[in-house]
Amino acid sequence: MMPVQTSETRASVVAFGPKKGRPDSTMMTDDAGQQVIALVQKASEMAKADCQRAIDLADRVSSELRAAEERARAFEQEANYFRDRAARAEEWLARIEGEVQQAFFRNKNSTF
Repeated sequence: MMPVQTSETRASVVAFGPKKGRPDSTMMTDDAGQQVIALVQKASEMAKADCQRAIDLADRVSSELRAAEERARAFEQEANYFRDRAARAEEWLARIEGEVQQAFFRNKNSTF
């Protein structure tokens, strides 16, 4: 058995069909869908551009880091070179001091 519709029931029903004087709802839906797709494509292009900028920046920073590491290695080698030279100079100074001690103070003690 089908329920009987009263005037109260009919008044609460809202019609969603196309109305006279308005564009076709299918056309409006298609336009909205195309706009959404266009926005998604624009967002995708912007994301790709941002990603490419990030990759370019990472490449540049990576290159600068490698150059800085190479300079640091060169400075470390130079520091080691000068440390070795300083150590050799100290050895020579110690040897010269020993020679001076032997030459002047040993002879001085033996003559008195």
